[in-house]
Amino acid sequence: MSEKTFEEAAKAIIAGDAATAADLARRGLDEGIEPLILLDQGFVPGINEVGDLFSKGKLFIPGLIKSAAAMEKATEIINAAIPQEAEIVQGKIVLGTVQGDVHDIGKTIVVALFKANGFEVLDLGRDVPNDKIIEEAEKFGADIIGTSTLLTTTMALQKELEEDLNKAGLREKYKTIIGGAPVTQRWADRIGADAYAHDASDGVQKAKALLNK
Repeated sequence: MSEKTFEEAAKAIIAGDAATAADLARRGLDEGIEPLILLDQGFVPGINEVGDLFSKGKLFIPGLIKSAAAMEKATEIINAAIPQEAEIVQGKIVLGTVQGDVHDIGKTIVVALFKANGFEVLDLGRDVPNDKIIEEAEKFGADIIGTSTLLTTTMALQKELEEDLNKAGLREKYKTIIGGAPVTQRWADRIGADAYAHDASDGVQKAKALLNK
């Protein structure tokens, strides 16, 4: 039964059908599927396919946004089913997609995995100005600031965030992680970010390593 649920979950994300995605998330949990397995084997393949279709020019911005919204609904339900154990909290992380970029497909997966690994997460959403990122990090008492971008035109905002933190005298207070389709380790080195994550799982591992330094 779970294989069918996984297939239907992927299809719902590709179709951008938020209501069906939410129903399948609930159904999968009711079937007794472990939350992270449901996410990893059902919804993540769907959102990965969406990313591939977009990169190949076979899916456009409206469809991308609908799929992201469907993924967000599913991960919200799955996250709520993951046991929260205060004693295993790793640290606090603020996550956001930089200003000018309305894509947050990858970030929804990142948020789910960070929460599952014992992090307290503040998800700022998409199209977030750098001053808000810094302001919210201060209020949240964050250890790490993570930003993503899917567009080469908004990568500069990640560089500007590093500069803004330096100007405010806050750069040493936070560890910074960057990610997104056009982002590379070379870019992270160039702008002075503490780490680059090529996917959600890598982001969790990099964050743990930074906090243990």
